[in-house]
Amino acid sequence: MKIQKEVVIPDPGKSFKLFQPSLRNYFYWHYHPEYELVFVEASTGIRHVGQHISSYMESDLVLIGPNIPHLNFDYGIETEYKQIVVQLKENFLGDALQHTPEFAPIQHLFARAYKGLSFTGETKKTVTKKLREMQNLEYFDQLLHLLEIFQILALSQEVTELNDQDTSIKLFLNDKIRMGAIYKYIHSHYHETTDVNIVASSVNLSTAAFCRYFKKQTRMTFTDFVNHYRITQSKTLLLQDKSISEVCFEVGFESLSYFNKLFNKIVGENPSAFKKRYK
Repeated sequence: MKIQKEVVIPDPGKSFKLFQPSLRNYFYWHYHPEYELVFVEASTGIRHVGQHISSYMESDLVLIGPNIPHLNFDYGIETEYKQIVVQLKENFLGDALQHTPEFAPIQHLFARAYKGLSFTGETKKTVTKKLREMQNLEYFDQLLHLLEIFQILALSQEVTELNDQDTSIKLFLNDKIRMGAIYKYIHSHYHETTDVNIVASSVNLSTAAFCRYFKKQTRMTFTDFVNHYRITQSKTLLLQDKSISEVCFEVGFESLSYFNKLFNKIVGENPSAFKKRYK
């Protein structure tokens, strides 16, 4: 489960790849030299781009620059979901981006993509509609739609930079620790009392060394990450016919009051308000 290099092959007769991957049962921690635009629609999921780790609700729209390690956005999703992905080489238009003044905003957008860019609001709604329309168009019209999408993203103010520095693969290639093994442990044991000593041993590190490594990679302590993971899983369960107390204990918390407090801190509202808003 070490980091993998994905080989991207454009669709025949096209300068980019447009597809709908489905990998929810597969941990795919990977990178590629191509830009990637991802739209995923699900009740909740994990967003891990570079060193940034968080969760998304309902849908997510992210532009990822070349060679930025990222996890598949549908990993671990237990409900129905839809996903549209566009992958394209840096020079998919040849030298046009550099030599055509009208493309200056798009060129600037691509220059920022190495941080991972998440888009929200009306920008996400508009781009999502165009991505869906693209799937039924002829190749040339798909390309025009794609340029329109990048122009919309380039001019948008509804954007968050997920990383504050370059997190391309050069920072990860010498990393002998397999994040996949850590994810696998958390995914299998988040509903139990997790033991940092066990996961540290599984990647051949002392507990102290593992904690330093994990904090450097994720900018969270191991405990904080597990709690965020639990809260992400609890969102899915809350949207099912389960009580708040059932969900609390099912995802591994031993105190209902602590679960409510932590949920409110991470999500911005308490579980009952969340459940009421999305049901």
